[in-house]
Amino acid sequence: MADSTTSRVSFTLDSSLDSVNKVELTAEQYAARAGFDEDTVPHIAMAVREAAVNAVLHGNAYDRNKHITASFETTTDSLIVRIADQGPGLNPDTLPDPLAPENILRGSGRGIFLIRAFMDEVHFRQLHPGTELTLIKHRTPAQPGT
Repeated sequence: MADSTTSRVSFTLDSSLDSVNKVELTAEQYAARAGFDEDTVPHIAMAVREAAVNAVLHGNAYDRNKHITASFETTTDSLIVRIADQGPGLNPDTLPDPLAPENILRGSGRGIFLIRAFMDEVHFRQLHPGTELTLIKHRTPAQPGT
């Protein structure tokens, strides 16, 4: 898939850790097939896993009546992953800074930070109900002579 082929898959999944694992594995497979290097693939998979965990845990609160959706798309330029939940919604501007001294020793609260660190673009969209995160990693064109 490292050429100009576009590929897309979508899932609607239960609010469970099994679903998180499926989303992470799919991200890893899509990233590898899209031609990302062996250092970047696990970063993409981790960012997507964090987004899925947030959707299941914080968005849907493991509610069996709520689902998450995950879509994966490769284009000529990018890998685009969308994760959505059916929760109350999230305002990313209200999240505490995980690097602030009072938050350094907290055991949670770094998911969005990691997602932003590992992906090139992260967008939040309110769905009413729910939140959709769009994670984008740009494909770097091959350099001449490599």
